[in-house]
Amino acid sequence: MKRFYLTAAIAAATLALPALPALAQTNEITIGISVTTTGPAAALGIPERNALEFVPKEIGGVPLKVIVLDDGGDPTTATTNARRFVTESKADIIMGSSTTPPSIAVSNVANEAGIPHFGLAPFPITPERAKWSVSMPQPIPIMGKVLYQHMKAHNVKTVGYIGYSDSYGDLWFNDFKAQGVPMGMTMVDEERFARPDTSVTGQVLKLVAANPDAILVGASGTAAALPQTELRDRGYKGLIYQTHGAASMDFIRIAGKAAEGVLMASGPVMDPEDQPDSALTKKPGLALNTAYEAKYGPHSRSQFAGHSYDAFEVLKRIIPTALKTAKPGTPEFREAIRQAWLTERDIAASQGVYNFTEKDRYGLDDRSRILLTVKDGKYTLAK
Repeated sequence: MKRFYLTAAIAAATLALPALPALAQTNEITIGISVTTTGPAAALGIPERNALEFVPKEIGGVPLKVIVLDDGGDPTTATTNARRFVTESKADIIMGSSTTPPSIAVSNVANEAGIPHFGLAPFPITPERAKWSVSMPQPIPIMGKVLYQHMKAHNVKTVGYIGYSDSYGDLWFNDFKAQGVPMGMTMVDEERFARPDTSVTGQVLKLVAANPDAILVGASGTAAALPQTELRDRGYKGLIYQTHGAASMDFIRIAGKAAEGVLMASGPVMDPEDQPDSALTKKPGLALNTAYEAKYGPHSRSQFAGHSYDAFEVLKRIIPTALKTAKPGTPEFREAIRQAWLTERDIAASQGVYNFTEKDRYGLDDRSRILLTVKDGKYTLAK
């Protein structure tokens, strides 16, 4: 039986990871999940936690023991959670976190300990983190490309940028330089803000004064609505592009009328109904949204719920393969999971079709993205 331990992790001083004790095989697979269910990024972590209600209780005939801890979006707490999964829970698999900085922290621990790690937020998977980590959300370049293509098609020449003053904001800023600039666009102003900030008036006034053809917002969760609202309140009439980190119904609820006309990269889980029947993402997307909205209400679907849900869609494919060669609770099982990442192909999920490789730890292609706009308070496909 799958059991959830929903509790807040206690922040503690980060200590060097002790040598792992000898592991004995068990009759259940332990999965430790660190997500952000409190703090500024709770709008991301709560749907990720909620989606766990709709994932399998066992895979390959083996029960899943799922332990969920809150990290509050803090990398230090995320590190503590991950170390607890390693030393106390003897986890076979680790997931998390909901935003980029704590995801990096969890990945560092997982790679140090040699435990398969599913990131639930986009994060840079550097060589030292590549062996044991994959990322469920779409990589920034795939999502950025659809935005820049739309900009180019609509004759956007100048772009202003406002994004988080952290690694997520850096990822989008750098991606625009890597992809948007070669397409002929110029960034005329760059502004940053912190996730907990309650005002971006100063930054927005500078952006409005620069008068770019379009503004790119590199933010996620409910905080992405802050610059959206402020820009419209300050009279900005140009196009506003939001990243896939903002794709949720909470964005519309908070931004209100200011959300109208926004252009937003998104995973296909936000609109499986309009996908062709041949799309491999349609069936899992409909399954998740049907279950999620039945419990949490109409239009409560969330891209972030898709990230954790899809991690289990991947596990449904790779755990049976790993069980053929090793038993849970052993280093051999962890290695078998890692190898199965690389051998199982075309794993269909709500957010994309996964084909992980040694070099591609996101494993996604253009099937993992759509472009949305908001019309009359609802998301619809953009043109």
